[in-house]
Amino acid sequence: MALEYHREGKPGKIEVVPTVPYSSQQDLALAYSPGVAYPCLEIEQRPQDAYEYTDKGNLVAVISNGTAVLGLGDIGALAGKPVMEGKALLFKIFAGLDCFDIEVNEKDPDKFIQVVKAISPTFGGINLEDIKAPECFEIERRLKEECDIPVMHDDQHGTAIISGAGLLNALEIQGKNIADVRLVVNGAGAAAVSCTKLYIALGVRPENVVMCDSKGVINKKRTNLNAQKLEFATDRDINTLAEAMVGADVFLGLSVKDVVTPEMVKSMAPKPIVFALANPDPEIAYDTAIQSRPDLIFATGRSDYPNQINNVLGFPYIFRGALDSGATVINEDMKLAAVKAIADLTKEPVPSVVNAAYGMSNLHFGRDYILPKPLDPRLLTAVAPAVARGAMESGVAKRPITDWEAYNEQLRRRMGYDNQLMRGFTETAQRNPKRVVFAEANTDNMLRAAVSAYQEGICIPVLLGNEEMIEKRAARLGVNIEGIEIVNLRHDREADRRSRYATVLTEKHQRDGMTYRQALELMFDRNYFGMMMVECGDADAMLAGTYSGNLTPAEIAKEVIGIRPTYEHFATMHILQTQRGVYFIADTTINSHPDEDTLFDIARLARNSVEYFAHDPVMALVSYSNFGASKLHGSRIVHNVAARMQEMYPELPVDGEMQIDFALNNKVRDTNYPFNRLKGKDVNTLIFPNLSSANTAWKMLLSMGVGEVIGPIQMGLNKPIHFISVDAAVRDIVNLTTIAVIDAAVIEKVGNDHDK
Repeated sequence: MALEYHREGKPGKIEVVPTVPYSSQQDLALAYSPGVAYPCLEIEQRPQDAYEYTDKGNLVAVISNGTAVLGLGDIGALAGKPVMEGKALLFKIFAGLDCFDIEVNEKDPDKFIQVVKAISPTFGGINLEDIKAPECFEIERRLKEECDIPVMHDDQHGTAIISGAGLLNALEIQGKNIADVRLVVNGAGAAAVSCTKLYIALGVRPENVVMCDSKGVINKKRTNLNAQKLEFATDRDINTLAEAMVGADVFLGLSVKDVVTPEMVKSMAPKPIVFALANPDPEIAYDTAIQSRPDLIFATGRSDYPNQINNVLGFPYIFRGALDSGATVINEDMKLAAVKAIADLTKEPVPSVVNAAYGMSNLHFGRDYILPKPLDPRLLTAVAPAVARGAMESGVAKRPITDWEAYNEQLRRRMGYDNQLMRGFTETAQRNPKRVVFAEANTDNMLRAAVSAYQEGICIPVLLGNEEMIEKRAARLGVNIEGIEIVNLRHDREADRRSRYATVLTEKHQRDGMTYRQALELMFDRNYFGMMMVECGDADAMLAGTYSGNLTPAEIAKEVIGIRPTYEHFATMHILQTQRGVYFIADTTINSHPDEDTLFDIARLARNSVEYFAHDPVMALVSYSNFGASKLHGSRIVHNVAARMQEMYPELPVDGEMQIDFALNNKVRDTNYPFNRLKGKDVNTLIFPNLSSANTAWKMLLSMGVGEVIGPIQMGLNKPIHFISVDAAVRDIVNLTTIAVIDAAVIEKVGNDHDK
C-alpha cells in the first residue's frame, strides 16, 4: 500500500502549479520574455524586491544529504528523496509554504555547505533535514553565519522546541520548579544536544543535567569525548543509566527502545516526567511505564498514546513566522517564543472539531494533554505570530509586521485546513468504525465508495439491495465485497425486523394517521428501512443517495429521525477550500424556497457548524440587493433574517442582505456601506436565499477548479443521516461517510442534544 501511495497517479507527492494567468500570448509575454525583464531590473537595484515580485518569501528548501534518514541511517541522498518530499508536503498543508526538496549527494561538510550557500538566494528559508551528527552541528552553524535567510536543522531544534513546551506544562502540572529539577538525557546525538541546550535556556541548571550515550554516563572520567559531549560531562561519580535515574525528576530519551526498566522509573523522584522519544518504539513501553508509577507524566513520539511530541507542531509555523517577518535567522528568542506559544495554546479550551478528530469528548490541559494535537488548526495563528514577534524583538526582522490583526486574518485566509481536518477525521473513524447504511448500493459510485470506506477501515458498511444484483455489479466494477453485509429488504434474514421497525414508526406517528399496515409497507422502501436501522440502533449512520431534484430522502429523514430540539428545520452545508481560504455555504441541498423562519434556522445551524469546525463565523446573508435597496419579498426575507441574527447573537459578525461581490470584497463593501456590521472582516460564511443559488454557487466554483469541497454536511437532524448525489465522485462519498462516522461518535459520547 505504501509503495502504491507514492507512485499511483503522478509519481511523488508534490508538484509546481502556476499562480498567474497563462492562457493568452500576452500572459506568457508578461510571465517570461519580454515582461519578466522589468522585475529583474527592479531586483537588481533593490534585492529586497525579490520578496515583492517572486515566491522567495513563501519558499522553503528542504535539503539533505541522506546520511541520517528517519531511523534508516545513511541510505544516501537519492533514497532519502521520498522523505524530503514528505517534509515539503507538510510545510504546504500545515502552513501554506511552498517547498522544493533538494537532495545533495555530498558528505563532505565543507562542500555541502558550499552547495547550499550557492543556491540559497532562491529561497526564503532553508530546512536542513536528516544530516548525521556531529557534521550537522558545523553545517548548521556555518550556514546560519554565511546565509542571510533563516536556516534550521529540524532534527535538532524541532524536537527541542516541542518537547520544551511539553516540559514546561508537565512541570506546571507536577508542581515543580524548572530550576530545581534533575534531568537525565539518554542519547547524545543532534536532537539530544539541542534539547538539553534549550532546556537549560528555559531554566534547567547545567549542574543538574546528566547525559548518557551507548557507553553509559558521560562523565569527566571518560576520555576521547567530542566537543558536544564534553560540554555536558558531569562531575558526579556515576557510570550507568540506572544510577543516573535515581532521584531524577525528568528523563528525556532520544536513543533506542527498551533501555529503561520499570525499576529505573520507580527510582525517580516523586511525580516524575518521562519523555521516551525513541521511534518507533520508546525507551520504555507506555503501558509498562504507566503501571510502574501512577504519579507519572509520560510522553512519546507516537500518535497512538497521549502526549505525542511531534515536530509538526513547530517547524511549519516557525518558518511561516520567520519568512513573514523577513527574519535573517531563526535565533534563540524565536525558538523560545515558539515554545511559549505552544505551551500556552495547550491551556486554551479545545475546539469541538479537535475533540472529534481524535475521538475525544473533553480534551483539556492535564496529565494526558500537555501539548496541542497536531491537527489543531489554531497552531498556525498561535505559533507563527509569536515567532514573528520574537524576530522583531530580537532585531532580525527585515519586514516587521505592524498590523497584527491583519496578519492573523492573512494567516487564516492563506491556509485553510479541510484536507488536514479530513485526515484527522479519517484516523478517528479508523480507530472506531461505525455501521453505516448505504441505501443506494446498487449504483456504481455508491458501491465503490462503500467498498473503499470498508477497505480503508473507516466504517462497517451495510448495503441495502438485492444480493445477486449487487454481486454482479461488484464483479463488473472489479471491486471485492467479501465480508460486507448485504440486506435484502424483500428477504431479510432477520424475520421480525420489518415488523419491529413498523411498530416503532407507527408509535411515532399514530397521531398523524399512520397505521401499522402502512408502516409495514413503507419498510420495503430502502430509505425508510435504512433510517429505521439508525433510529433503532441497528446502525449508527446512513448515506442516502439522491437523484437530481429528488428530496424524498430528506422528507423521510424528517419523519423518521426528527429534527433537533430548538429548531424547526434542518439543512446542509458545503465547506469550500479555495486559495483565498475556507468558505462555508448553506443551504445547499434541502430547503428549496425557505421562508423567513426556515432561513433563520439555516443561519443558526450554519453558525453552530462553523464554530464546530473551529472557525469564527463571519456571516453574510446574500441576495440580489444591498441593505434594504429592494423592497421585494425575497430580499426582505434575507434582510429580516439578518436583523434577527444580530438580535440573537449581538457579538456575531453578521449582516445582509448584500450582493455576493460586496460580501466577498470588504473594501468595496466598507467604502459603500460604512455602517455594516462586518467592517474590516473577510466573510467566511455565506447564507444563500434559496437552494438554487447556493447549489449553483458551489457547483460552479468546483467545476471551475477554484477549490476542493467537503459536503453536503447535514445540520440539524437528531441522528447522522447524510444526503449525497449517487453521481458524486467516489472520494466525495467516502469523505461524507467519514463525517457520518464522526457524527455518530459524537452522538455516542454526548447524546442527541449536541450543537455542531
